Amino acid sequence: MLEFLLPVINVRLIQSKDAEVMLKLGSTPDKREQYRLMRDAMEKRFIRVTRGSIVGGVRLGMFTAAFCGLQNLLAEKRGVHDVFNVVGAGSATAATFGLIMPGSLAWRTRNVVLGSVLGAAVGFPLGWLHLKLVDKVNEGNMAAESGQGGGAKSGVGAAIDRLEEHSSKR
Repeated sequence: MLEFLLPVINVRLIQSKDAEVMLKLGSTPDKREQYRLMRDAMEKRFIRVTRGSIVGGVRLGMFTAAFCGLQNLLAEKRGVHDVFNVVGAGSATAATFGLIMPGSLAWRTRNVVLGSVLGAAVGFPLGWLHLKLVDKVNEGNMAAESGQGGGAKSGVGAAIDRLEEHSSKR
């Protein structure tokens, strides 16, 4: 319920730690001791930020792997590549991650329902957009195949051919 306050609390916690270091700096006239205190504070901050980045990256990777795996599993089992694969994968992934969030059973149930609904709501337009973009790319490939007759060129091959034609005109 108060999740939106966590960044504010973290910023205030960091500021209080900085204030604590500044108080310690003022308490000692020795420059070496001040340098050591500052270095220790910087090292602790670096480790805290690095650890947070690694944990966030792992969480994002797990979420992405679960989503893509479910999407491919649904496409394979259903035998159809459509929007509903993305909707189902988004809904199931968000619900699963809502289930493993910390909190009471009622809180987790709320997170599962909310994750399922939001996963489907976000997944539908993104799946539709993805499907339309894939159709557009496939139309371009079909036009390239029918226009050349001898074989289809990839995007890189076509770009090289255009560059060679342009350079031979000069």
